[in-house]
Formats: sequence, C-alpha cells, structure tokens
Amino acid sequence: MTEPIAQLIAQHHIHEVECVIPDMTGIARGKILPKDLFLSAGEMRLPKSVLLNTVNGQQPDNGPYVGDTDPDMICKPDPATFRIVPWAAEPVAVVIHDCLEPDGSPVSLSPRAVLRRVLDLYRQRGWQPVVAPEMEFFLVARQQNPHEPLHPPIGRTGKPEAGRQSYSIDAVNDFDPFFMELSNFCTIHRLGVETLIHEAGAGQMEINFAHGEPLELADRVFLFKRTVRETALRHGIFATFMAKPMEAEPGSAMHIHQSLLDTDGRNLFSQSDGSASPAFFHYIAGLQSYVPQVMPMFAPYVNSYRRLAPYMSAPTNVRWGYDNRTCGIRIPQSTPVNRRVENRVPGVDVNPYLAIAATLACGLQGMLEARQPDEALGSSAWNLPHELPRHLEDAIELLRACTPMRELLGTQFVEAFCAVKELEFGTYNRVISSWEREHLLLLV
Repeated sequence: MTEPIAQLIAQHHIHEVECVIPDMTGIARGKILPKDLFLSAGEMRLPKSVLLNTVNGQQPDNGPYVGDTDPDMICKPDPATFRIVPWAAEPVAVVIHDCLEPDGSPVSLSPRAVLRRVLDLYRQRGWQPVVAPEMEFFLVARQQNPHEPLHPPIGRTGKPEAGRQSYSIDAVNDFDPFFMELSNFCTIHRLGVETLIHEAGAGQMEINFAHGEPLELADRVFLFKRTVRETALRHGIFATFMAKPMEAEPGSAMHIHQSLLDTDGRNLFSQSDGSASPAFFHYIAGLQSYVPQVMPMFAPYVNSYRRLAPYMSAPTNVRWGYDNRTCGIRIPQSTPVNRRVENRVPGVDVNPYLAIAATLACGLQGMLEARQPDEALGSSAWNLPHELPRHLEDAIELLRACTPMRELLGTQFVEAFCAVKELEFGTYNRVISSWEREHLLLLV
C-alpha cells in the first residue's frame, strides 16, 4: 500500500474504505473493507464480468469477453482518488481502483482503461486534452411507484415549482438547505464544483466543473452523481440524472467543453496571431463525422433519445456554430488562449469515462484524417434534418460498424459494450407501457 493513503487513513481516523470501480453503466461496484485489511491487502479482486452488468443487473453471455472461467481481475487503488465520504455516520473513505490483468496490463473492458487508452494516443503526439463538464439534473418528489410520472419537489414555500424558472435565484433558494449541504459535501469530497444555476425545467439544476485533466474530471463526475443523490435523500427528495425524466420538461445534458494543449501549455486550437488553427477545424470535423457513430456512449439508454428533440434545448444534429446553442457542436465566445469546443450531444445519464473518451476519440480521428468541417451555422439548427440516431438499437449498429472508433477505443471493449446495450434494449422492449394499455387495449 502506498504511504500517502496510509497517512491519510491515519490522519482522518478512517474506519472503513469503500473500494470502487465504475462499470460500463457508470455504477460504482466494489467492496467495503476495514482499514486494516485495505492497508495489508493493497488490492482487491473482483470477477472481470462485474464490468459487464447492465443497469438492471443482468449480464450478456460474458464468455467471449472474459473467458469461460470468469476469472478475477486485480483492482489497484489509485491514490489520487482518495476522498472522505462526507455523509457517512463514521469516518469512511472512498478510493477508485484501476482494473488490471494478472500481468499488470489494463483490463480492456474497464471504462477507466478506455479513457486512459485515448489519452495515451494524445500523449504520444505531445498533446494534452483539457475538459470541463456541465451537468444538469432534476430534483423530484420522492415516490415509490415507477408507473407514476415524476413531479417537482416541494421546497420551503410549501408548493412545488410551477412553470419554468431559468436562471431564477429564488427558485434555487427554495432548496437552500439541500444546496448548502451539497456545497459542503462537494468541498469535503474535493470535487471542484464552480457554479450553480437553475436550468429551464421545473426543478432542473446545472452545476459546472472547473476545467482540468480528463481522467481526473471523469473521476469527479463519477463521485459527484453519488454525492447529489445521497444529499437529496438526506433532504427527503430524489435527484435524478435520467436524460429525460419528465414528459413536458427539457432533458438533462452533460455538455463537455474540450481543448488541447501542446507540450509548452499553448492552446493548439489557436495560432500565434490569435486566429483559429487548422487543428481546431479538424477537431470539429472529427466530431461532426464520428459523434453519430458513438452515440451509445453519449445516449446510452432508450430514455436518452427522448431528450434529443427539436425545441427542447437539445441537439438533433452535428452542425456547428459560434455561440449557437441550437447546434450539437458549439464554439463559446472566448479569447484565443481559451478557444474550445463544446459537445452538446451527451446526456447526463452517460458513463463519464466513456463519454469523455468518445468525444476525445472523435476529435482525434478528425485531426488524424485532417478532416474539414462544413460551414459554421449562424441560424437555428432545430429546423434542419435529424442527423443523429433516433433509437438505441440503430446507434448500437452504427458503433459496432465504425472501424476507426473500434480501433481507438478497443475492439473487445466495443463488442462487449454493444452486447451490454443490446441486452438492456431487449429487456426494455419486453415491457408493455401504460400508453399501449390505454390506447390499444379496447380500440384496436
């Protein structure tokens, strides 16, 4: 065990350690170990097939991906991810682990390994990606019946939020106790949260992260989701990161701002005279070409595609424009040193490791191929043709057939990820909805 973690455990009087890994859905899997066992063992072992769990706990036939014997993988703690669990009743720490084969090589099915793989391709060229996620989520009233629609919670006024309150300070203040505790938890958890606003939907909020190194940001997003849900439960409400939780309200996105630095820390998207560089346009073209091919990583569930509708603050294509929020790819106003690209396609229901890996892979491939984007759009993109897959089933087929993305992300990973998504889609497709019972039962 590394000395820094041992020192931190002693310093904070830690009793237990949550040893976690993110699976393909972004759910935390792992073990809770007493501190002495954690320190003496220095690692934990989990079946490799744990990475293949669907969101509802099933697994596809995992033999082709992990072997017929379902062997263990070695999970090594990453000291940089050590954090105090602020809502625990006694001193507890959480540490994210890397998944390794017995020979020490990364497990290709691990989302963290997929992101590391893409980042290594950048580093080989002397480039350092920088990302900054924006995360939207809904606060909703607690309910136990999944067949009932969700509703905004009741705040300090004693009334649920009526209508939409974009950027309303008072609407945020209605849940002051929740946000004060969330802010405190984020500080203790070292999540680097910057700003909080009220988004367009009733009970919909957005929190932005300070920009930084992609793997470290993915770790923070992974931990942030759990922090928000835990805080909400403490205040008698639910927090949801579904992409489209309510029929009449906008969906929730995880917009990803991204730029590249060279070895001297200069922005590769800008030239010395301040103008946009060829790499900037190649990167945009890569997103335009390949975002539709990796949609299962930006829209991983059936519900995700309900968000991607015109006039609902979500893109339906991969057009790009300067400060144009109707486009899938937006270029925010900035100085040359801060020139960046915003991918507005991902929903907030994504696995952050995979969404960040996918958007960086798309941009990288555009640079490798020296692709050129179409003209920047200065008008609304909502009336233009739909350029993204409309359903998860179609998106899976596109990803499986995309050779460049298979090579960048790893062929075995892509095959296994598609198998997980296909199983989830098949499970969903067996469900008879309330709409079908209401409109078809006695009328057809």
